[in-house]
Amino acid sequence: MKKFIPPYLLFTILSITTLFSQKVDYSSSLIPIELKENANAVVRDCQINITIEDVDEMVIYKREVVTVLNKLGNKLANLSEFYNDDTKINKLSVRIYDANGKQIKKINKNKFLDVSAIDGETLYSDSRVKYVNYTPISYPYTVVFESEKVNSSTGFVPRWLPLKGFFVGVEKSKYEVVNPKNIPFKVKEENFKDFRIKNIGDEKNVHFVLEQQKPLKPELYTLAINEIFPQLTVGFERFTIKEIEGEATNWKELGQWEYNVLYKDEDNISENTKQKILKLVEGINDPIEKAKIVYKFVQEKTRYINVSIGIGGLRPMRSEDVDKLGYGDCKGLTNYTRALLKIVGIESYFTELFAGSTKLNMDYDFPVIHGNHVILNIPNNGKDIWLECTNQIMPFGFLGDFTDDRDVLVIKPEGAIKKRTPRYLNQDNTQTLKATIYLDEEGNVISDLIRESKGIQYDNRYFYHTFSEDELYKWYKSKVWSYNNNLDIKSSKLFNDKEKIVFTENLKIQVKNYATLNGNEYLFRVNIFNRESFVPKRYRNRKFPLKVSRGYMDIDEYLVNIPGDYVLGVLPSEKNIETKFGFYKVTFTKINDTSFKYKKTILIKDGIYPKEDYKAYRRFRKSIAKYDNLRIAITKKS
Repeated sequence: MKKFIPPYLLFTILSITTLFSQKVDYSSSLIPIELKENANAVVRDCQINITIEDVDEMVIYKREVVTVLNKLGNKLANLSEFYNDDTKINKLSVRIYDANGKQIKKINKNKFLDVSAIDGETLYSDSRVKYVNYTPISYPYTVVFESEKVNSSTGFVPRWLPLKGFFVGVEKSKYEVVNPKNIPFKVKEENFKDFRIKNIGDEKNVHFVLEQQKPLKPELYTLAINEIFPQLTVGFERFTIKEIEGEATNWKELGQWEYNVLYKDEDNISENTKQKILKLVEGINDPIEKAKIVYKFVQEKTRYINVSIGIGGLRPMRSEDVDKLGYGDCKGLTNYTRALLKIVGIESYFTELFAGSTKLNMDYDFPVIHGNHVILNIPNNGKDIWLECTNQIMPFGFLGDFTDDRDVLVIKPEGAIKKRTPRYLNQDNTQTLKATIYLDEEGNVISDLIRESKGIQYDNRYFYHTFSEDELYKWYKSKVWSYNNNLDIKSSKLFNDKEKIVFTENLKIQVKNYATLNGNEYLFRVNIFNRESFVPKRYRNRKFPLKVSRGYMDIDEYLVNIPGDYVLGVLPSEKNIETKFGFYKVTFTKINDTSFKYKKTILIKDGIYPKEDYKAYRRFRKSIAKYDNLRIAITKKS
């Protein structure tokens, strides 16, 4: 019996057949010169064709032709395909051509290596990857990659990212989603305005094309790549994940589905642990104090390890398993903490977000399952408490730069709601450094130093107390004060105040041969312990806005004592620079003939500024770097 082929599939098959029946010249000389200029690679042709056969079947066909121009472009040649238990790979091949377009290698599906795709922190995952190893013998060369996969989960439709990165030209990139069952869907376009993208789709199908895109060059202090490069997200209102169907037209409905399917019945705890927790909070009425005790219990009992099982890696491990085994991933540990809080009468909720030092927001207007991390939200009369449950040493209620200042989705029984995590703004991220400095006649420095860090500066240092003494001293010498040759830590005391969220370092430091001795003159740099030497790169024709992602404040106070047989000359005058980006102020105060005070205050404000402001910002940082390198001369008494 002949199998009926629907018209929409017939058109796709004919298009692909026609494509492969034609002989294509892959000579690199045919690439337009403007696409090769400043490029490490050029995407000659990229096609992603997705067919939603039904609510529980998605066919993904991919064909990428990339010419690699130099060694830096090797990572842009696709030589691998990921899959899992939901995915069947029907087609997979790689063909490689030399600079003249002559085929020099062909690898079919059965020649690909097949390995688990888990990393060193993953206990179990069904994710695997098929790949080939190829070492180029000359440049340029062209890779033609082709794959076809069938996926039974339709909750995660592959996004379109037509630009693979900076220094990459694109001749043509096409993205198509065919929807024969007319399942309602949404499309979200981001950063399309400045790119030559055509929308040739219709109300039933998605079809976008980008052509003749010149390579873009990266710039420092600007928007994140996701805020610059175009991307397209498609989400269907009816979907399947691990054989469980869902339906949602908004975040209220999708949040209800997630709560009921993923989280609702995953909070069973053994009777033994219940009694332990109730004993720990016995006699305590304040719910916040109870929550602190539970959080400390979780930190001491568990450790993080990735466990990508359950519904597409979304459903957490059962709380009773985490309790028994003592480990879990972000979902499992968050769920475990939630279950323990429930025992002591505190309601808390899974919170989905994009974590990372680059702050990405969850989109409340586009209901699709996304995000890469979960934390826990405890409502607290408008002053929400947020718990990072994967970190064994982080203070209660503190979020560092991994999860702060971004829109998140709190999953409640009645649906998902949007909230925003706390922001650590400028002066919140303060470092205060006080030092008493003694210079001897040989040019050596001995100093007693106290440094206090708050906000994100606390986040950068609170883990120091986990170091051994040897590790800590090496860190100070190679990372913190690497610009000081011959620096040695004589003693250290660290105090991590988790209640006030302040990290304090009390150090005794020696720097041998710090000063330059020249006859009767003694020359030394005043700023020993917090030198700002960074000067942003110069751009003659900047393309992107200026973005200062993180503001901070540093306050340094030194009491400097010089050798008794030397005399201070005239101290430098006050330096005061005020700009829209912050300010910088340095003052010198003479105490007597052999001692003076040095005080520096610097405030850098976060913000996004027009590209025209970059030159002014560079001048500001350059002035700071110059003055922070200031040297003082003292003279030996005659």
